[in-house]
Amino acid sequence: MKKILSAFLVTASMATLSSADTVRLEMGAGVWEQTPTGYAARIDGSGVLNLVGTYTSSETESNEAYAWLLIKHPIPIIPNVRVEYVSITDDGLTKGYVNGVLIPGSASTKIDVKEYDVIPYYNLLDNTFWTTIDLGIDAKVVESKATVSPAVGFPGYSGTDTTVIPLVYLRARVEVPSTGLGLESDIKYITYDGSTMYDIRAKVDYTFDFDVIEPGIELGYRTQKLIIDDGIKTDVNLEYSGFYAGVMLRF
Repeated sequence: MKKILSAFLVTASMATLSSADTVRLEMGAGVWEQTPTGYAARIDGSGVLNLVGTYTSSETESNEAYAWLLIKHPIPIIPNVRVEYVSITDDGLTKGYVNGVLIPGSASTKIDVKEYDVIPYYNLLDNTFWTTIDLGIDAKVVESKATVSPAVGFPGYSGTDTTVIPLVYLRARVEVPSTGLGLESDIKYITYDGSTMYDIRAKVDYTFDFDVIEPGIELGYRTQKLIIDDGIKTDVNLEYSGFYAGVMLRF
């Protein structure tokens, strides 16, 4: 993942140097107040939990960090780029066999997820009548860690996994003329062979009109959902939803 981000930053720096008068840069960061819900069941002893049993979320609210960076340039053939980061945590209970060992009863489990989205996209509309529409492909890199606490007769377990998920990316934005207000929504989506993943956001933001650097604030709602049901080995239905708030900078 570090190599991907390093390559992106080098490319971004070169583009900025070669077209500094026309490149536009936006970035933001904040906190997502998320509430996990759902479960994950497997019977094949694979995945980050190496599970033959069921994991159930405790639906405990948590505050997680997010950040994003957007680079636009004037070269029509080359896509613009957006990169994002978000962390997700969930505490729950696991029943069954983990790593081949039976848990007597249930064991407390913590799941930590870090997501890195690299999104090349094109503008279908670029602030045309105050409207922007972007279309692209998202390479979502998901780094997961599951930790199952020790219990009587169970020594505990910790497993990690990294997965790259391709999704279609669509973003729409409307600027309210003469106000500094913006309304924006985006979706990342894929469905295939009984599995579906989507990540939807909707927000309102306000940008302060300064000469060179334009700071702003954003407030929105985000839902991320994963559904896997192959009818044989895996049944997953997990959702993370809640409000988020952050600050922005535009150059």
